[in-house]
Amino acid sequence: MRQRIPEFAVVGHPNEGKSSVLSTLAEDDSVRISPMPGETRECQTFPVSIDGREIIRFTDTPGFQNPRKSLQWMQEYRGSDETLIEDFIAAHKEDPDFHDDCCLLQPLLRGAGIIFVVDGSRPLRNMDKAEMEILRLTGCPRMAIINCKEEETAWLARWQAEFRKHFNSIRVFNSCQATYRERIELLESLKGIDQELQPILDQVVVAFQEDWQARDRQVAELLLGLLEHALGYRRTIALTAATDEEALKEQLHQQYVQLLRKEEKTCQQRMRALYKHNIFNCDLPPQSILQEDLFSEKTWEFLGLNRSQLVVAGALSGAALGAGVDVAAAGLSFGIFSTLGGLLGAAGTALKGRELLAGSRLLGMRLDEQRLTVGPVKNIQLLFVLLDRQLLFYSHIINWAHGRRDYDPSPPAGESLPARLGYTAGWDRNKRKICERFFASLQHVGDPAGRDLREPLAELIRQALQGISLGGQI
Repeated sequence: MRQRIPEFAVVGHPNEGKSSVLSTLAEDDSVRISPMPGETRECQTFPVSIDGREIIRFTDTPGFQNPRKSLQWMQEYRGSDETLIEDFIAAHKEDPDFHDDCCLLQPLLRGAGIIFVVDGSRPLRNMDKAEMEILRLTGCPRMAIINCKEEETAWLARWQAEFRKHFNSIRVFNSCQATYRERIELLESLKGIDQELQPILDQVVVAFQEDWQARDRQVAELLLGLLEHALGYRRTIALTAATDEEALKEQLHQQYVQLLRKEEKTCQQRMRALYKHNIFNCDLPPQSILQEDLFSEKTWEFLGLNRSQLVVAGALSGAALGAGVDVAAAGLSFGIFSTLGGLLGAAGTALKGRELLAGSRLLGMRLDEQRLTVGPVKNIQLLFVLLDRQLLFYSHIINWAHGRRDYDPSPPAGESLPARLGYTAGWDRNKRKICERFFASLQHVGDPAGRDLREPLAELIRQALQGISLGGQI
């Protein structure tokens, strides 16, 4: 027997945010959202599929056209409650004055649940009460959503009191700022509107969670690939007597910088597609550090490790590389740093500004007979800067609700940049050591320990992504 696919009709007065709610719940930015009332005249269904299998569907409906007259007809109806919707449509389907009302009721006729959306920033009206009573008389399982911003709660208590008379469940939900966690919580709440829906929606929620975890795994692979390409970059150029070495070094450095900018952009575009932002741009706020270029001094100042962490990281990497020590197996001590001059390399790692980003410090350039070898990267800070930028982008992309169509360009009053913006600066010593070992493994072509060091970093990235998704610490 084929399993029933749950359907929910998203209902509400025109221009109340119902299309925005639907777009966010379905993760579909193709839903038409317009500030003009009455844009939706016909029902349109938006299926949600995972791995090619439809698991739930949401149907956008027109607003009520004649709620008072529709309610009067239903109150005077003397037929069976089971055929109320069918008889109403049959009696009014040829009347253009009831076109929208008939359209709205069609999904309910085939067994859809109701999600009724209102704008909580305005007062309750008699027309709203009529619409609620119509939905109650249909006997369909129903939830009310108050689409409300945090600063627009003056009428909230009145809406909630009225909703309790007509609905099985009530949620306050800001469709333009809803996070992944809030979307899951709303789906969980839908279980309570009808006992028969609970086992089906249990499976839907599990499918959503598993799909999200699968996407996070793909993001982790994207980030690992970016780090491997960026940090393991190598290039060797043959020199001639006429070669201007300094000009060639600068040219190779700029080629690397451009390559890395392109790879970072590609990584973020793929991340954006994974979270189904296919049409509208998820504009970064102007104060975001991601608006800064990857190789700007400000980016390197605010992201990645702090100065003291850099000294330790540079010493670990420098000491291990200088001695040819397998970092994955070694317990390095500061005695080794002193012996090998690791602390000198560490001090260089902690430098800021143009000197830090120069080709010789960032990539390392060696002249061997008549060949100039560029790479791999010598500065571990690039690993942390790249990680932080992608984690910040991830946080932005997953929390950009699909029903959102604009971004407030002005930061909150008094907002200023914190001392550090990156996630990795807060990582403990064990987490940073995982990164350091991975970085060291990329310094040697064909390092057999490289694959073993890849999975711990992948797991660390997945944990970070999960922490961001759930709004917790990473």
